[in-house]
Amino acid sequence: MRARFALLGAAVAVIGLAGCGGSSEGRTGKASGEHAGIKVSQSDLGPIITDQAGRTLYAFTRDKAGSSACENECIATWPAFASKTKVTPGQGVNRSLVKHSQRSEGTFQATYGDWPLYYYAGDGKPGDLDGQGVDGEWFVVGADGKIVRREA
Repeated sequence: MRARFALLGAAVAVIGLAGCGGSSEGRTGKASGEHAGIKVSQSDLGPIITDQAGRTLYAFTRDKAGSSACENECIATWPAFASKTKVTPGQGVNRSLVKHSQRSEGTFQATYGDWPLYYYAGDGKPGDLDGQGVDGEWFVVGADGKIVRREA
């Protein structure tokens, strides 16, 4: 009986981590060693920055000068778009707007137009925009590198 509860508990923990979009590498949105790329995708808000799979990436208005202000509990809901290698610019991306900042756990977080990029744990699939406007501080990033403040 204990084995069943232990197995059930482990399964719930794995599902919980997957639902938050976290990984074992400092709660970032990418796993260690995984290649990361960004591209411009069309959305209800116009052309926006997404990861290579089309998952929406967001900016946090409290971030300053390309540095992330999202740590601890914030990162659980807004996993950093980061990897062990620097991001590769893809289709439609203005390469001059792509930069990187190093996070405390040693990963590189991609920035676009001076905005560090994050996923939203509430987005379930590519194209979701559920994080847009959350708390008046989280917004998608347009292809021009500026945040898009209008609602989807």
